[in-house]
Amino acid sequence: MIYSKKYNALLYRFVLSVTLFTALSCSTGLRNNKIEGNKIPVTADQPARQDIENFVAPYRTYIDNDLDIVLAFNPETLDKSKSIEKWQTGIGNWMADVTFQYADKVFFAREKKHVDACLLNHGGIRAIMPQGNVTARTAYEIMPFENSLIIIALKGEQLNEIAQYFAKEKKPHPLSGMRIILGKDGSVKSISVNGAPVVNEQVYYVATSDYLSNGGDNMAFFKKGVASYDMNYKLRNLLIDYFKDVDTITASKTIRVSEE
Repeated sequence: MIYSKKYNALLYRFVLSVTLFTALSCSTGLRNNKIEGNKIPVTADQPARQDIENFVAPYRTYIDNDLDIVLAFNPETLDKSKSIEKWQTGIGNWMADVTFQYADKVFFAREKKHVDACLLNHGGIRAIMPQGNVTARTAYEIMPFENSLIIIALKGEQLNEIAQYFAKEKKPHPLSGMRIILGKDGSVKSISVNGAPVVNEQVYYVATSDYLSNGGDNMAFFKKGVASYDMNYKLRNLLIDYFKDVDTITASKTIRVSEE
C-alpha cells in the first residue's frame, strides 16, 4: 500500500512536469523576426513563356472571333466630347434611348409596368463609337464595367432633384423620357415626363445603372426611391442585344435639357 502511494505520487509529478514542459514549449516556440521580399515587375517587356502562350491561344482566338462578328453599322462617329448643345451629346442620347427602350421591354415583361425615364452618367461612357461596322467589342469598349440595369421608383419630388442636379453639375448626362428647362440663373423652369408635367406625389419608374442607384456620381436622389427592381441585365449586354436587333445605328439629336 505504501509502495502504491509513492508510485502514484511519482507518476503525478511526471505527468505534471511533461504538461508544463509542453505548455512552455508551445508558448516559446520559434517565431519569425524578419521578413524579406523582392518586387517582381509585371511589364510588357517580360519574356513570353511559350507554354503559357500555347495554352491561352485557342481561348484568345475563340473570344476574338466572337467579339469581332459584325452586328450593325454606324453611319457617323459618336463622341461624348462633341455636344449637340450644352446639355447633350449624340452618344449620350443614343445610350439613354436604347437603355430606355430595352429596360421598358424587360420591366413590363417581369413587372407589368412601364419605364418613364432613363438617366445614366456622362463619365460611364468610356469610348467613342466610330463610324463603320459595329461589333460586340464596340459594346465592351463603350461600357467596360459590369454595371447592371436597375429600375428605381421615384416620386416627382426626386425628378425635381434630377433637374436641379443637371443645373448644378452642368454635364451632358444621358437622359431619355424627360424634358428639363432651366433658367439662365440655374433655376428649374419646368420638368415633364412623356410630355406631361411632373406631379410631386406621383411615382415614376427611372432606368439607371446599379452604380448610380447607390448614389454614385452624387446622384443621391436615387437612394430616396420608394422601390427598386434589379433586372439582372448587364448594360453592356443590353447594347449588344440592340446591335443584334438593328441594321443601322440611329442617334437622336432631340433636346432633353435646355436653358431659356
